[in-house]
Amino acid sequence: MLLLLIQWTAWNLSGNMIKGSAKFHSYPDSTSEIPQRPHRQRQVDFPLDCTSFNNVTSGACPATYPTIWTVEEDPNLPPSSTCPEYFRWIHEDLRPWAQTGITRASLEAAKQTANFRLVIVNGTAYVETYEKSFQTRDTFTLWGILQLLRRYPGKVPDLELMFDCVDWPVILTANFSEPNGPSPPPLFRYCGNDATLDVVFPDWSFWGWSEINIKPWEVLLKDLKEGNKRTPWKNREAYAYWKGNPEVAETRKDLLKCNVSDQQDWNARVFAQDWMKESQQGYKESDLANQCLHRYKIYIEGSAWSVSEKYILACDSVALIVKPHYYDFFTRGLMPLHHYWPVKDDDKCKSIKFAVDWGNSHKLKAKAIGKAASSFIHEELKMDYVYDYMFHLLSEYSKLLTFKPTIPSNAIELCSETMACPAEGLTKKFMMESLVKSPADSKPCAMPPPYDPASLHLVLRRKENSIKQVEEWENTFWDAQSRQP
Repeated sequence: MLLLLIQWTAWNLSGNMIKGSAKFHSYPDSTSEIPQRPHRQRQVDFPLDCTSFNNVTSGACPATYPTIWTVEEDPNLPPSSTCPEYFRWIHEDLRPWAQTGITRASLEAAKQTANFRLVIVNGTAYVETYEKSFQTRDTFTLWGILQLLRRYPGKVPDLELMFDCVDWPVILTANFSEPNGPSPPPLFRYCGNDATLDVVFPDWSFWGWSEINIKPWEVLLKDLKEGNKRTPWKNREAYAYWKGNPEVAETRKDLLKCNVSDQQDWNARVFAQDWMKESQQGYKESDLANQCLHRYKIYIEGSAWSVSEKYILACDSVALIVKPHYYDFFTRGLMPLHHYWPVKDDDKCKSIKFAVDWGNSHKLKAKAIGKAASSFIHEELKMDYVYDYMFHLLSEYSKLLTFKPTIPSNAIELCSETMACPAEGLTKKFMMESLVKSPADSKPCAMPPPYDPASLHLVLRRKENSIKQVEEWENTFWDAQSRQP
């Protein structure tokens, strides 16, 4: 595949890079050039209609919400903004089917590990469930898709897709590398890696994670912004902070060794999160908006990618990202040394100590990294763009289908009422907080073009160069330390 060839070339070139100086590289912030989305007063409101829903014995979806909606053209409004740069990865994720299209047989092959099949016909969603997901991942994923349909009524094209809510990607590139071999099954999930072809999609937590009391993203993002104001970067603890569940991965257990002890201080303050105890105490110690108290915050993957990355990046702190092996839909838009500081996964403690020492010695540069990351999150990952990413991904995906989507006999119609009206507790609360009450007052952002081979090569090489630069700084520092008497 073209993408793999480009990646292979980039990886090989990175091994022969010209040695860089100790100069700090600052990359242009593409987010600052993205115009603000146009907004105006919404004139129409379609609240959740649980009264009508509860009065219908069959629990049918109300017919009050439009399935067709046209945004009135206002000459005083600016044109739709250009989507953030990371939207270009939509083209790359769908490239395996660009020449062949997606056949019915290919789609059905993805059913093997799917939790559900989603069908959209004439702006209405239907779901055929195969296996309940862990916790409420499937529930909030489907809820998010329903909100997309409420935001852009009648604009999401007819489609069928398979969705797997498990962390690990499973569609191996190596199994579909023959020139005349079968096309890979198109399988949606929350993350991917360089050895797989799974199609990445925004995760459930954007609409809330009720099991651990994480609010919907639009609400939480405002809380995080206020939390950043409470403790300016210069007044924060000058250490690297991490709090999470170490039991899900050996690499996290290894991180615990970096905690401060009587013998060694690696500049890290690491805490194991006991979610059972936390739930019993009302989640008093897990408010994410109250965890922006350190200059540096560590991100480390769990069993695969972790939803915690966006919360860490939003804090104005320097994100110390332990070498990741997975990506989600937006993280490929991050640039080392501009949005975050890369940390070795096979020598974490030394790498973290060096990062913190460097940042405390270069405060303005460190603060700029933290600010670039939080600006990226607050501007380019706001819910407007999350919905637009979903819209463009599903629209481009639907163009590849070589068959007409049909509603399975076992599928049930979904709408916001069928999900939220019978819901209880935090699940209901988060659904109400993330409910889209009105169609959008502007069109989706304009998709950027696909990468050409040279542009993609440049992006990949630039990332490799930045990581290599940090490794050289680290090696020079620790070599000097070892030579001291």
